[in-house]
Amino acid sequence: MHILLTRPLEDCSEMILKFQSLGNQVSHLPLLKIYKLNYDEINFTDYKGIIFTSVNAVKFLDVTSIDKKLLCFCVGDATEKKARSVGFQNVISAEGNVENLKELILQNFDQKDGKLIYLSGEITSTDLEQQLSKDGYSIRRIVNYKTIHNENFNDKFVKELKLNMPDIVYVYSQNSAISFLKFIKLYQSENLWMNTNLMCIGEKTSAILNEIKWKKIFLFNPGEEEFLLYKI
Repeated sequence: MHILLTRPLEDCSEMILKFQSLGNQVSHLPLLKIYKLNYDEINFTDYKGIIFTSVNAVKFLDVTSIDKKLLCFCVGDATEKKARSVGFQNVISAEGNVENLKELILQNFDQKDGKLIYLSGEITSTDLEQQLSKDGYSIRRIVNYKTIHNENFNDKFVKELKLNMPDIVYVYSQNSAISFLKFIKLYQSENLWMNTNLMCIGEKTSAILNEIKWKKIFLFNPGEEEFLLYKI
């Protein structure tokens, strides 16, 4: 099976090796570039909980002055793994989407427990800060990274991709979907994806790519990628 992965290499290198070990051909098309942003110094003793909605939010946080016993809410397994790798000990993980993460916070953190701090990128699919504020939580959002669309693609790679279209492509965000649609139109490949299964995180992500004809569209949560191989 030919699989196309679209995340930055650091975020999918383990998955590439895993899929290859299962006998699959894997192509890599990074759709986004990720950059650290500077932010004002934070006094983490003012907060009783910290929220991460991506691996990159953990990656670009200076954790040297943070009490690693601080209650930590993570959107999914990959983010939890990253948080634990930098020393966080009291970590609670949702099932890969922000809606589940919000419910997890409501169940495990009382408004009276104190303030929350939320680390994220510039663009988020759900306004978690606003939703929790409406529920009475005191929450501060810090943007510590940004993503930009990758516009430089290897022509040789694109030519080979057109000659051997993937059976599956994984797309992880609305921002990635927008970038992928631009890529498809840039290389005039709109009619080449009819035998490809599109795997998207959430309906909002898949909706962006609905104008392209796919074999099938599946929705998934991070961590379910291998499972999806057996559904097609």
